Amino acid sequence: MVKAIVGACWGDEGKGKMTDVLAGTSDIVVRFQGGANAGHTIINEYGRFALHLLPSGIFRQNVLNIIGNGVALSIESFLNELEDVVSKGVPKPNIVVSDRCQVLMPYHKQLDGMEEARLAAKAFGSTKSGIAPFYSDKYSKIGFQVSELFMDDEAIYEKIDHILGIKNVLYTELYHVEPLDREEIFQTLRGYRDAIAPYVADTFTILRDAVKAGKTILLEGQLGSLRDPDLGIYPMTTSSSPVAGYGAIGAGGIPPYEIKEIVTVVKAYSSAVGAGEFVSEIFGDEAEELRRRGGDKGEYGATTGRPRRVGWLDTLAARYGCEVQGATAVGLTVLDALGYLDEIPVCVAYELDGKRIDRFPTTAELKKCKPILEVLPGWKCPLTGIRKYEELPENARNYVEFVEKQLGVPITMVSNGPSRDDIIFR
Repeated sequence: MVKAIVGACWGDEGKGKMTDVLAGTSDIVVRFQGGANAGHTIINEYGRFALHLLPSGIFRQNVLNIIGNGVALSIESFLNELEDVVSKGVPKPNIVVSDRCQVLMPYHKQLDGMEEARLAAKAFGSTKSGIAPFYSDKYSKIGFQVSELFMDDEAIYEKIDHILGIKNVLYTELYHVEPLDREEIFQTLRGYRDAIAPYVADTFTILRDAVKAGKTILLEGQLGSLRDPDLGIYPMTTSSSPVAGYGAIGAGGIPPYEIKEIVTVVKAYSSAVGAGEFVSEIFGDEAEELRRRGGDKGEYGATTGRPRRVGWLDTLAARYGCEVQGATAVGLTVLDALGYLDEIPVCVAYELDGKRIDRFPTTAELKKCKPILEVLPGWKCPLTGIRKYEELPENARNYVEFVEKQLGVPITMVSNGPSRDDIIFR
């Protein structure tokens, strides 16, 4: 059985906690795309963790964790994060890295930062983690695959020289900085080889065999549907596909027809880090109050620390996100954060050029859209500690069921607090 857990909207929906919960009944957890540019926050018996590159199954000793070939592998981030987790009392995770994974280089981060600075007011709101330059190199066929770290010196130098012929034009002519150094890059690659060697594995074969053996495999996505470069709010998207269907590629060894369940995570209100269209966004004191009460420590990016943009739940965007993912079930998160409200607005449609629309449009049209809201009564009490759906206040249940009807997908899990145990199964 292969399951995927993915985001419906802009990311930051609470996938880390949901993956941590579902990992309890999984044999393998796989990160299949993205890099260290977004974080998954998990709270359990070991403490509070913001994972950036490690799969969210690392706290389960019975789980094999895999960084799949679709991931942008920052070897420094991987090793630092692993060391940090173990230093806080977590037993060393069972984790391997695909030999087909590609390596995020220091110059990818440099290029990311320099380009954002060059774009100035027109910047994409990048985390400056090197993600766009990394994937650009991957598809331009000038990236380093993990397996290539083990090539002989002559082959490594030959590839470095080819890359520098391209990169140093950008460094010197576009960004007006010193060119990259051949020997420095070579030594960096050799250091990466020695550091990552203990973790490298043929994960394609591992996953192929696990599928044949009927193991339970959980595919963990990063960000959400609206950040997909094809189906999202292009160009304010990420550079890899956070869609469950891509899991068969980014994990490797998994036929697409083996993905039987797709749990799509929807937040009980909307939030986003970075630029891009956000029709239901709110501002000022109203936004600050929601931001302060959201999440386990407020709505601030787990990677960047930036205040997240917040707004009322956009069910049009979330429904589209569920359709993009092919959702079979929804996990609704952070319901507890809305307990302070007398009334809770929900965006149920858009107004475009004076007309109501019930479809999620392309970015060019989205720029002109205004939210159409319905208002539901609040429940005005805390929800944390409740373990049975029937014990939720009536208005909280009404909210869940209203959202479920809008999405057209059953809500099977409701998160009502920050810790692993704050979960209600329906």
